[in-house]
Amino acid sequence: MTNLRKSGGFTLIEIMVVIVILGVLAALVVPNVLGRTGEARMKAAAVDLRAIETALDMYRMDNFVYPSSDQGLEALISKPSGFPEAKNWSQPYLKKAPRDPWGNDYQYISPGANGPYDLFSLGADGKPGGEGEAADIFVNEI
Repeated sequence: MTNLRKSGGFTLIEIMVVIVILGVLAALVVPNVLGRTGEARMKAAAVDLRAIETALDMYRMDNFVYPSSDQGLEALISKPSGFPEAKNWSQPYLKKAPRDPWGNDYQYISPGANGPYDLFSLGADGKPGGEGEAADIFVNEI
């Protein structure tokens, strides 16, 4: 009987101590991680906008103009029709249609109010304006 008591294993108290420690760690870490999802989505949108901006610049280098608002960002995925003609379009500049982290389409207007184009996300609410996570994210403000 004494050999059985000395064999490896955990007592109930040791298991309870480990559970309490894990509970305390979870109570400290989980709110910090969950509270930053909006911030992470905003940063992801900023990264996406930079990638789209690079694809638009490559499109312009090949075709000498940016796509029109009517052609939109779809011109980066498949050869656009209409004006201006994409004479040197040979392969996709993006693999798929870009969508922001909230599942909405990125907005593209050409010519833009502050340059050759305006590229932005409408934020979490999908509506113009807003504050915090619902604020619009513009490529030229990143």
